[in-house]
Amino acid sequence: MSHFTVTLPSGIAWTPNFIAAINHDKCIGCGRCFKTCAREVLQLMAVDDDGEMFAIEDEDEEYEKKVMHIAHPENCVGCESCNNNCARRCISYAPKAM
Repeated sequence: MSHFTVTLPSGIAWTPNFIAAINHDKCIGCGRCFKTCAREVLQLMAVDDDGEMFAIEDEDEEYEKKVMHIAHPENCVGCESCNNNCARRCISYAPKAM
């Protein structure tokens, strides 16, 4: 199986890794990855007592837990900036098949 590959101006082939998953057990919902991403890939979600995720409507309200969610994976360009700013390293990536 071949993967999506880009030829850089230097002539070197590069295979970008796109966002694949977020480990919600490790994520603390700090928002550092969200602030880094200019492509609106991520969304901060609240988690209730039953473990169900839902969109945060009132930022002043207290929630049991907050976690990041991949809202628009199709917007990811494979730069991996979100994980570079994640203190918990809870984001995983994978190359895209052609």
